[in-house]
Amino acid sequence: MVANVWKVLVAQGDTVEDGDTLVILESMKMEIPVIAEDDGVITELKVAEGDVIQEGDLIAVID
Repeated sequence: MVANVWKVLVAQGDTVEDGDTLVILESMKMEIPVIAEDDGVITELKVAEGDVIQEGDLIAVID
């Protein structure tokens, strides 16, 4: 699946909890939230709004 990064809701250095929305993708006119699976701090953000990504691409690193 190919998707556009529609909205980035976090920044590097932000603290997130399991279940927080990191980014919202848009594909085929549907909005798809990407949810954090662990608590931690965003150490790397690999996407920006407007980027085109594919299934399996790295979006963020949470430590």
